[in-house]
Amino acid sequence: MAGREERYVRSVWVVSEKGHNIFGLLKDRTAGAFSFLGNSSHSEALNKLGLGEKSKTKVLDPQGPFLQRWNKIFVISCLFAVFVDPLFLYVPVIDGGNNCLYLDKKLETTASILRFFTDIFYLLHILFQFRTGFIAPSSRVFGRGALVKDTFAIAKRYLSTLFLVDFLAVLPLPQVFVLVVLPKLQGPEIMKAKIVLLVIIICQYVPRLLRIIPLYLQITRSAGILTETAWAGAAFNLIIYMLASHGFGALWYILSIQREDTCWRQACINQTGCDPTSLYCGYHSLANNSFLQNACPTNSTANPDPIFGIFLPALQNVSQSTSFFEKLFYCFWWGLQNLSSLGQNMKTSTNTLENLFAVFVSTSGLVLFALLIGNVQVQTLFWHC
Repeated sequence: MAGREERYVRSVWVVSEKGHNIFGLLKDRTAGAFSFLGNSSHSEALNKLGLGEKSKTKVLDPQGPFLQRWNKIFVISCLFAVFVDPLFLYVPVIDGGNNCLYLDKKLETTASILRFFTDIFYLLHILFQFRTGFIAPSSRVFGRGALVKDTFAIAKRYLSTLFLVDFLAVLPLPQVFVLVVLPKLQGPEIMKAKIVLLVIIICQYVPRLLRIIPLYLQITRSAGILTETAWAGAAFNLIIYMLASHGFGALWYILSIQREDTCWRQACINQTGCDPTSLYCGYHSLANNSFLQNACPTNSTANPDPIFGIFLPALQNVSQSTSFFEKLFYCFWWGLQNLSSLGQNMKTSTNTLENLFAVFVSTSGLVLFALLIGNVQVQTLFWHC
């Protein structure tokens, strides 16, 4: 076993003087192909991050100081990525004066740039995974276990487990859609594209959350790699709760825009001479759409509002705002308030999808609040023992 590990730690292009059969040579060269994925970037990335001395071996120890520091950085980058993705949902804005909808180009660019930087950390993480050894399951019975340094076995294990999740999480779908696809669309196609963007953001949330959960569990089991004090552990769990509030707030905003757009299009169908393209700024901007203020009023004092339900506050306060931070913090407060109160403040209409969204917010608030309190108590007890 020791001889076999030593053979794979050394350069895979060196052939033993005794010779190998064809199968062994192919296996060695395949291992070399996977080795290339990590060798070229490991030293350079390590120097730039300032995380320690250069590794003297090709295979990284999962319990070594380098990966411990890298996991800390990667978890923080994952949290930032979870914050960045919902920003794309604030791109649609309503022009109250002309009763039309447009896209915030500045926010599109800013969100895409921020997403690009978070994707860099995901790419580095993928490269490091191809160079990270693992403990052989059969050797865990006695002591720490033997570290597998076979690059072919490492790559095979990663490709068969979490590689697909990492690959789906790092795909630049929001940037491509916002910067390439949206500018080519016209009229009603923009709102259809908005739904596609919403689906993309939600679908990419799944692999990103699936990736951060194992790292989070590893951190909580590793005697405080990230949470080195009780208050730091509590703050980390609170940040996760805040990010959930941010995500629900952004989702509430985009659904409010969708609700008003649906009302506009229905009113336009019932109005003689109304052109649906006039509902989108830049197309037939001289059209008189003042009838929409009566057909879809947002100044209602009814509670709950029969047309917009829980989405009315967003339409009244921030849907027409040109200040991004006003929208961001108002929607964040809505998400935090309703998660903490388990949705008791929401007054819904009879719309089915709206009620399903309210149920989802209420249930998520119950689960997240229970996890927050439980994790904080566990962290406090751990550090006081």
